[in-house]
Amino acid sequence: MQKELNLHNAKAWNQHAYDAWVHRFGTPEQAAARLKADPAARIRSFAAYTGELAGRKVANLLGSHGGKAVPMALLGATVTVVDFSDENAQYAGELAAAAGVPLRYVVADVLELPDEELTGDYDLVLMEFGILHYFLELEPLMRIVNRLLHPGGRFILQDFHPVSTKLITSRGTTANIRKHKVTGDYFDTSIEETDVAYSKFVPGLDSATMHKVKLRKWTLGEIVTGVASAGLFLERLDEEANASSDLFDKGIPKTFTLAARKL
Repeated sequence: MQKELNLHNAKAWNQHAYDAWVHRFGTPEQAAARLKADPAARIRSFAAYTGELAGRKVANLLGSHGGKAVPMALLGATVTVVDFSDENAQYAGELAAAAGVPLRYVVADVLELPDEELTGDYDLVLMEFGILHYFLELEPLMRIVNRLLHPGGRFILQDFHPVSTKLITSRGTTANIRKHKVTGDYFDTSIEETDVAYSKFVPGLDSATMHKVKLRKWTLGEIVTGVASAGLFLERLDEEANASSDLFDKGIPKTFTLAARKL
């Protein structure tokens, strides 16, 4: 069932994704110029967990358009992206070329990486924002992470907090305070169909004509258990508020960052 879901979602991610990134970030050349000016700014949200990147080997799983991989390469890392979208690979490859850094991009289903890719010599595996919900089980994914890392290597996961994605709906603002309603079921395990994430960045696109993605959202407990069950040692789990303003979403966890190590 997971393979069928991956094929379905890969189709969604290979329709207009390149155009979406051009509209969102500019041409690869324009985006590269901004990244070169301050590569550290683009990875600031998780930089404290990576430590020094120069000389380190990094796997960025489902790394999309290369917006995190290229800055890491600019900071001296040797980076491989694994993602199932050819259009993402095209933008990322052009972005890296324009930035003047090497970037290895493997277009593949991460769960079906061949043994020769699972080299066990990566210093760091990174996954960030909107990845886990593409998987029906977390342990197989985390076992791939385990096989990529060398002993002592670190796994960093940064994602939207399940309280915000599964439980609470936020609408509008009044006097700089956003209104929240508990509209979801935190423990719901159903698969939902929704617009592909980048569709809002393509002007004039009729979302009704777009192939949808299918997602399974996870609780924080399920995520932690998935990491631990794959033999990774959980070092820390930080829950974060909305970074844009202290006034918006006050008291609501918006994101989290999990760091684990292979023993």
